[in-house]
Amino acid sequence: MLLYVTVKKLGKRKPVLERRELVLHETPGNLQELITRIVSLQVQELADKQGRGELIPYLTRGELRERGISGKIGFGTVYNNKLPELDKTVEAVLLAFEEGLFKVFLREKACTRLQEPLEIGEGDELVFIRLTMPAGSLW
Repeated sequence: MLLYVTVKKLGKRKPVLERRELVLHETPGNLQELITRIVSLQVQELADKQGRGELIPYLTRGELRERGISGKIGFGTVYNNKLPELDKTVEAVLLAFEEGLFKVFLREKACTRLQEPLEIGEGDELVFIRLTMPAGSLW
């Protein structure tokens, strides 16, 4: 199943992560399954990225231009060799959702509960919005 994912941060006009294709091999039945599968894919991507280290890293002109537009030019090096534990990472992300640190929208409709059944179709748009705590000493 092909989905399109965008990650936004509250107060920023440009998305943190441009619209990206995400391929899921199974259709998740609820939000918890969807988040778990996405986190699993992200941990696997990190493992793959760490495993293919280049001897002499370089950037092509196109990569320089593309990264310059986003505002950060780097080699994408991962300095921490330790991979996150999948179970703990999934647990932390689900807790973050329950605590309101990010919101999930499917076809512009907010997903509010982890066990809520989802009707996901091929090519649906999925948006994650990261919320941040206000700065200062309000408490």
